[in-house]
This record gives sequence, structure tokens and C-alpha cells, in this order.
Amino acid sequence: MTSNGTRPAGRRRGRLRAAAAAAAVTALGATALAALPGTASAAGGLAVQYRTSATGATADQSEPWFKVRNTGATALPLVEVKLRYYFKADSAGAAYRFGCSWAVKGCANITGTFGTLAHPTATADRYLEIGFTAGAGSLAPGADTGDLQLRFYQSTWQTLRQSDDYSFNAAQTAYGDWANVTATRAGTLVWGNAPAGNTPTDPPTTPPPGGSGTLWDDFGYTSYSDPRISANGWSVRANSGGPGVPGATWDPSNVTFANSGGNTVMTLETSTNGTAAGTEQTEVLTKATKFRNGTYAARVRFNDAPASGPDGDHLVQTFFTINDLKAPMADDYAEYDFEYLPNGGWGEPSNILYTTSWETYNPDPWQAVNQHTEDRRSYAGWHDLVLTIDDSTIKYYVDGQPFGTHDAAYLPERPMSINFNQWLIDLAGQTSTTPRAYQQQVDHVLHVKDQVLTPAQVSAKIAAYRSAGTTFEDSVPTP
Repeated sequence: MTSNGTRPAGRRRGRLRAAAAAAAVTALGATALAALPGTASAAGGLAVQYRTSATGATADQSEPWFKVRNTGATALPLVEVKLRYYFKADSAGAAYRFGCSWAVKGCANITGTFGTLAHPTATADRYLEIGFTAGAGSLAPGADTGDLQLRFYQSTWQTLRQSDDYSFNAAQTAYGDWANVTATRAGTLVWGNAPAGNTPTDPPTTPPPGGSGTLWDDFGYTSYSDPRISANGWSVRANSGGPGVPGATWDPSNVTFANSGGNTVMTLETSTNGTAAGTEQTEVLTKATKFRNGTYAARVRFNDAPASGPDGDHLVQTFFTINDLKAPMADDYAEYDFEYLPNGGWGEPSNILYTTSWETYNPDPWQAVNQHTEDRRSYAGWHDLVLTIDDSTIKYYVDGQPFGTHDAAYLPERPMSINFNQWLIDLAGQTSTTPRAYQQQVDHVLHVKDQVLTPAQVSAKIAAYRSAGTTFEDSVPTP
């Protein structure tokens, strides 16, 4: 964990837990929606074919299956493609979950997220957006993806009505071009007809049910004592305690701000002389624990080498969201981490980036319940980090690419704070008593409540804030 409280010096990655769901599909007769001809031409570069394996007016789950075909003359990278299937929610507060039953390209390479339309119609107020990871590869001219056997259902498993859904066609039991599904390539609409007034845009203009609110901070401060830091809801940590080296201090004066490339950048510096008393760590966190589902994003610079002195300490550089552990193994604990270890630690010999989703833990004796993804290579330099949490999955992205997807068993039950910190696991990595200092930098942070944004949508939202000259906004309500 990257908690503000007591934490063990080491970590054993915990066991994974996953939940499985099964559903039976009803086979009721229904009046089909009239199929529209495929109005997009080959000039669009792709065509979308659709069929359903759940034809009933109502069903336990909707089962839209797709094939994407490359109609162009050059290779089509699937990571550039997003499909939208439009439907009418069963109630204003209904939440949905996505599933992939089977895909030629591999279900691990298929993503599904839900959004709300800016202009609801009689047959659509939500959409399911299907995307592809880089692992899905490219389509050669004339090739298709093969089956994408997808499904979605209410989170309560209540029966859903699909006969009034814009993209549903009960008569389409064999694949055929279907223009009631849209496809974009690199953000440009290239296939299909969206419900009136809802051409796919980046970012979405309307939040899904459950509230709205955004935290945006460009970190345009002058120093750690700038009164705007506290006024804007941040705390620069000075209190003692974990994580990190027992006896180390958390020194707010080591959080500084300076102009870099036209933007103000926050720097967290951690230093040591090889002793606990001579170790200073840094942390900046929101005072409020009011963040839960939605999108979290930050631009962070990790560093492999120290800013001064000899290298080798077991350092952790982070961006994460967390709440407090009320009791050992409490099931309402939550934490979602980006953690970069430039010199290894926790049994790792060299640099590694972790993303970890926590269900709970017991500090003594140490027991952890989490799910993690890791990549063992250098991540020195600036990186765009994005975390999304909805009612079914936790997803991590690095520089626009999927990094890890974690299961519903690790979803948060309570709101959390947003944190950045840099600290030492122990003093075993470097035995020198020569002073040294390490730096982590942060350019900005963004949280959008209850909306799952793509990395491209995050970039567009940040660009809009900067174009407007907006350096801070916090409209996230306190629970």
C-alpha cells in the first residue's frame, strides 16, 4: 500500500480473487427494428457487421456480436477503432456491466465502457463503447476481426428490455452490415448513424447517472506554503508515520514549484544520508476523501537517477487513491496505485512499474488481498497515467496504452483521497552515508466523477482547460 498510516517495510503480493457470473438467455419473439443499409462506404476504411444471439424483447443480458472489416487499402490498427452500441436504460439509475464471452482477437484485447448520451432519444440514452488494446493488432485490407461475442447486463441481474434499443435488431441472427452502430477511427466517425444529435465526440458532454464533478489542478503554486494549496483542498504532509523508513520525517519544504516548458511543475524531493534520522520523504494529498468511481489522470515524471549523490536506494514514486483501513482485513478498504521502483525493492532486483488494486490487508501478521500488474523496465521520464473505475472493472493506462485491468472484487466501497508521494522502502539498497536526493515531478492532476474517459478524452479535456487558462477547478461534491 501507499498509505499515510502504518505500513510494513516489505510487501508480498496478495492472492487474487475473481467473481464469475453466468446467465441464461431468453428466447422470446420480438418485433425487429428495421435494418438500415450500411451507409458508410469503403472510403471510411472499415465496416461493422452485427448480429444478436439474444433475440428476445427482454433478456437476462443483451448479446451484441460484431465483426469489424477493413475496407481500405492499407493496414487498419485496431487500437484506433471504437464502436458504439446505443440503447435505452431500463431506469434512470440503472448500472450495467460488460462481458466478452469469446473473441478471435482474444477477450483480453477487447474493452467495454458505458456512457450517457448528451441528447437522449426515445430509443437511446446510453451507449456501450467497444475498444481494442494494442494486443489486438492490425487488420490487413479485406480482413476482419472474426467474432466478437459480447454481452452486457444490469449490475443487479434484473431482466433488461432491449426491444426499444436503437442498436438492437432481433431479426439480425446472421452477420450483416449494420448502420445503427457507429465506429470511429482515431476519434473521427467513419461508420454508421448515431441517434439524432449524438455523433461520437471527445470528451463526452454529459456525465452518466450518479452525479457529476471534476477536480482539475495545474499545480500553479509558488511554494509549499502558498495559501492556495490548502484553500484548494490539498495537504502537504508533515506528520510522522508510514509508509517508508521507520523514523524518517515527511518534510513539506521539499515540495517545490517551478516553471517547466510553460507549465508550473510540482517537484517532490526525497533525500537520505543512509540513516533513518537523515531520511526525508514527501507527500501531497487531498484533505477530502470524496473520490470514488470515475477517471483519475496525472502527468508524472519518474526518475531513475538521483538529482544528486550516489544511486541505488529502494525508492517508490507514486500516484494513487486510497482510504483508511478501519480494522485488519476490513472489506471496505480501497487503494489503487501507480508505483514505480527505479532501483527495485520488495524482492525485485531492478526497475519495475506496478499498478495494484487493493481489497484489504492485515498489517500484522502481514496478509494482502490485491490484484496487480507489473512491467520490469525503465519508466524514467514523463508519463501520462490514467486510472478508471466503474461498476465492473478497474483499468490502468500508461501513455494512452492499456497497462492493467483488474476485477470487480477490488472495486471501492467508500470514497478515497488522491495522493502523490515519494519514499524509501528501506535503507538496504544503498549503504553509503553520502547524502543523496531523488525527485519525482507532477505536471497536473484530473479527476472526473462517475465518467469513464479514454486517454484521448482525458487529453482533450486537459487541453481545453489549458486553452481556457483554467488552472484549478473542484466541483466534486463532498459525500
